[in-house]
Amino acid sequence: AHKGGLHTSALGKVGGASYEHIDPTLVGNGTRVLVSDLGGRAGMAMKASEFGLDLDSRAAAELSERLKVLEAEGFVFEAADASLELLMRRSSGWDHDFFAVEAYRVSSYHREVPAVLRDGPADGDGVDLSTEATVKLWVGEERLAAVGEGNGPVNALDAALRSALADRYPALGRIHLTDFRVRVLDAPGQADTGAVVRVLIDFSDGDRAWTTTGVSPNIIEASWTGLTDGIVFGLLHADD
Repeated sequence: AHKGGLHTSALGKVGGASYEHIDPTLVGNGTRVLVSDLGGRAGMAMKASEFGLDLDSRAAAELSERLKVLEAEGFVFEAADASLELLMRRSSGWDHDFFAVEAYRVSSYHREVPAVLRDGPADGDGVDLSTEATVKLWVGEERLAAVGEGNGPVNALDAALRSALADRYPALGRIHLTDFRVRVLDAPGQADTGAVVRVLIDFSDGDRAWTTTGVSPNIIEASWTGLTDGIVFGLLHADD
């Protein structure tokens, strides 16, 4: 795996022999390029080629600078190839037409019943939890609104999106979240519960797996970014 700008530049000119002591295919492995703020336009162009995209030298240089800004904000693309591919596509003016987001809302309800008011053991721990999400989308010129309930805000948002889009995109039924990770980015004690967080979400459709990322001081907004990007990527490659 090559990450630094000098390494990826040499890799593009003379192949892996410059920095790989053996051909990785001899041991069942392969060469790959990691795109980060340490890289340059050569690595960006090579990564785009890996995705089947064509970036000229100028576009690769501009995207490399854009990526440095995003990584300074907390994004990490070496672990989220799906978000990176969508970023590359959007940098050339592309945008998907699967759906456009107008708004979303999440409501979580927590109600505790005091022990003195419970009828008995059947009442359990006396806590009532529920989460509901509402999404408003546009598909073409049609406005859609849907409500979803779930085990937490991400599950509820996912349920609402599927309720709105499932009839139009049957491939959505094969796309599932397989892992969800959150990391606090601010220094300990700097912002406390208001810290910026990074979300990484893994998806699978049974044939391939991909990862997206989102960054925000609002954990639900970061999750929403990763969730919608993951669905867009899955629909984009549904027929691959």
